[in-house]
Amino acid sequence: MSTQSDSSSAQTSGSSMFPLRFVKHDFQVFCYNTIRCHVIYNDFNFKAEERPSPPPPSADYRDHWPFASYLGIRNFPPPAEVNWTSLDGVAHTAKVDIGAIFKDERVLYNVPDAEIPDRSWGGEPGILLEVNDRTISVYMKAFIATKTEQIPGNKYSDARDDVILAWTHTY
Repeated sequence: MSTQSDSSSAQTSGSSMFPLRFVKHDFQVFCYNTIRCHVIYNDFNFKAEERPSPPPPSADYRDHWPFASYLGIRNFPPPAEVNWTSLDGVAHTAKVDIGAIFKDERVLYNVPDAEIPDRSWGGEPGILLEVNDRTISVYMKAFIATKTEQIPGNKYSDARDDVILAWTHTY
């Protein structure tokens, strides 16, 4: 979410759409550096891999994550159930309470509120759960329109979709 305070961002933008909120979300799971990885969320089995998952493909791999592909989940189903085996052979079980992490239903983004066009928000953010060896991390990725080009001279670059860390825990 923007780092501006609620009152100053609303005054700056002249809009009542701030803070940006969501009532539905999309979801995606990524597993890296595991011997096996299972994640169930909203009664859907996202990963049922009994084979090892590779390490991330590059240092900036999160910048290349797609938007979440499981769409339209109403806020919030029971916690995600994560069962995996880390590279050291230890089996882990965790419940990740997505509803508690995003209890205020606010969209996380790095764009100043004043740079977001009025009435441009209306989408569903993606919530991305990553299992990487012994660590589970939860991120948000939302398509945020901007008033200015993000790549000067590219008229199609009037938006950002940053991946923002919301929660992490190492087991």
